[in-house]
Amino acid sequence: MTFDPNSLKYDDKGLIPAIAQDAQTGEVLMLAWMNAKSVAMTLDTGKVTYWSRSRQSFWIKGESSGHVQELVDFRYDCDEDCILVTVNQTGPACHTNRRSCFYTAVRDGETVELMQPEA
Repeated sequence: MTFDPNSLKYDDKGLIPAIAQDAQTGEVLMLAWMNAKSVAMTLDTGKVTYWSRSRQSFWIKGESSGHVQELVDFRYDCDEDCILVTVNQTGPACHTNRRSCFYTAVRDGETVELMQPEA
């Protein structure tokens, strides 16, 4: 059966959350948003493409930074309202220059920074 990006369940703004995971390590790298067109672009090009809510434009990950996400696998959940992209990540995934956007934890009630920005 041919996949149609419009078959996914988008929110009232036409967006769906997309989790990026490192294909080799399984590390969760980031969460961003896609719309039906960015889903189609990602699948067509193999370059993970998001929708920037702040800029109201498409955002091909790594286009300006060089920190590219090459698509390895595209999945969606059982409710069809969340995407998981496994990627080959070049450089840091986070705009703070960290490997992952999930670099802050709460441990014993305290905030802990788990990783420093890459040099």
